[in-house]
Amino acid sequence: MRILLAITGASGLVYGIRLYAVLKELGHEVWLVNGSGAKAVAEAEGVELPKPDFEYTDMGAPCASGSNAPDAMIIAPCSMKTLGEIASGIGSNLVSRSAEVMLKERRKLVLVTREAPLSYIAIKNMEKVTLAGGVILPASPGFYSKPKTIEELVDFVCGKALDQVGIKHELYKRWKA
Repeated sequence: MRILLAITGASGLVYGIRLYAVLKELGHEVWLVNGSGAKAVAEAEGVELPKPDFEYTDMGAPCASGSNAPDAMIIAPCSMKTLGEIASGIGSNLVSRSAEVMLKERRKLVLVTREAPLSYIAIKNMEKVTLAGGVILPASPGFYSKPKTIEELVDFVCGKALDQVGIKHELYKRWKA
């Protein structure tokens, strides 16, 4: 699959960084865009962002056009600013424009939101994106697999995002009754 991965300026960059590594390991073509706030958050969280394939301002990138849209797009983490732009149809940068392309082309769009608590406005924006065909996937790991490390918690959320775009993986233990 050809996946567009966007890492925005929300806390929790580890989700996008881990997804990037896993998608590459699984042999998928990954196009990466780092949002405008991602660099500042990376410094605050002490992580290193992978080198993007396209600049945040590159509105001429292939993923900004429905004629060359990727198979799926994951935004991890997805800031509330990015969510709001997508919900409002504002394509002011490559991330929000590409998300709009995914919705209009009826392709899979997954937003790994990482904010708590949620405002009424954020909830309504999530509703709008959901009604338009996107998937809201809060970064809320399950605990039935008895995780012992932060990495296992991250893998659970990343695995759920991969499930949504139809990519097989073994990042977390499946529920067994």
